[in-house]
Amino acid sequence: MIRGVLFDMDGVLVDSEPFICKAAIMMFSGIGLKVFPDDFRPFIGAGENRYIGGVAEKYGIKVDIEKAKAQTYQIYKTIIRGKLKPLPGACDFVTSCRNKGLKIAIVTSTDTVKMEANLREIGMPAESFHTTITGMEVENKKPFPDIYIKAAGKLNLKPEECLVVEDAVNGIQAAKSAGCKALAVTTSFDRSVLSSADWICDSLENVPEEALNW
Repeated sequence: MIRGVLFDMDGVLVDSEPFICKAAIMMFSGIGLKVFPDDFRPFIGAGENRYIGGVAEKYGIKVDIEKAKAQTYQIYKTIIRGKLKPLPGACDFVTSCRNKGLKIAIVTSTDTVKMEANLREIGMPAESFHTTITGMEVENKKPFPDIYIKAAGKLNLKPEECLVVEDAVNGIQAAKSAGCKALAVTTSFDRSVLSSADWICDSLENVPEEALNW
């Protein structure tokens, strides 16, 4: 029986991917490397260490990941001001889950600084959720199941009592490996590569009824 809903953030509640991609491209440009949006796609949902580090590896360069992240976040926080909006249906769906008596959590592979910036911009503060967990709290990021297992525990729930809402292939794999049911939103990837999810929808405005009734 469903008792909790674990929300990924980027691509589920807010479409920040174009902004973090632009910020990372600008960061790499600052150190003399030209990279492209498609370079980042394999690392979506895996946290900024892998998002930035994976692209650096592709081009055979070494970066100080903490310094590179700090520079990227500094750019990111500047370019999102007044531009980030919640994705269609996100606010209403979060409210609906709370009204059903379900425990809700933000579960994101990103760092705390980005989570807080995003939630502030879309008017959905961390206090809107029973708990939050970021990639800084687990060693193994998505697609490993660790973050969803930990999130369920923080809500005093079993993973099999939780629905995970995800947009990324890495996230769906993490959710299913943890033992959760998964709802995929096609914000970032086509349905064809999200087929391991239990349910798929185009936005949180049209979530299948079964996803909250099991």
